[in-house]
Amino acid sequence: MQKKVLLFTLTLMMASTLQVKAQYAKQDSTYKRWFLGSTVFLLGNLAPVNPPGFAQLNLGYRITGKDVISLELITWKHAWPLGINPFLNKSYGKQEEKFPGYIREYGIGLAYQRFFGKGLFVAVHATPMVQIFKNDNGDKVDNGFIVFNTNRIGYHIKLFRDKGFFQPSLGIAGRAYYTEMPDGFKQKDDKWPKYTPEPGLHFGVNF
Repeated sequence: MQKKVLLFTLTLMMASTLQVKAQYAKQDSTYKRWFLGSTVFLLGNLAPVNPPGFAQLNLGYRITGKDVISLELITWKHAWPLGINPFLNKSYGKQEEKFPGYIREYGIGLAYQRFFGKGLFVAVHATPMVQIFKNDNGDKVDNGFIVFNTNRIGYHIKLFRDKGFFQPSLGIAGRAYYTEMPDGFKQKDDKWPKYTPEPGLHFGVNF
């Protein structure tokens, strides 16, 4: 897994050296201000074991050539604590760390991006999410609430004459706020950190 993280980091570094104008000039009034996007991690739904039932849709607006806001609709489910990083920790997927069921989460979030130089950006995402705790039979156990937060640094690459874009990034993601989990879930979750490194592979189309 460490090799995968290293490969991703090298890819991001190489992307940052591309000789393209990957942001929008402040005086440019012709660029497309709106975009729709999502993430390559949708492919995780094809996993044969424990697919996350993940969906994400971003609607973004470029306030200026350097300032961007996005509305993000997200849902996923997970049967292991979010603090177990699947890229870095072999405990992810082990039966002894599994919840006594799973958590389905639904959220609507807001993200802000600030661009620097040729395509480099930092971003802050905050997503309030409703939680539904279910046992292994799929029966509801309890409700909960979190504010999921991600802080990213990445690079914006224009594609197809600026009809689309790709944004590889590295971030730190976790729960800025959360309500107490029901018994069984809480005992597993308390063993792990509330924030963990997270790669990003976002894409979108401009309109």
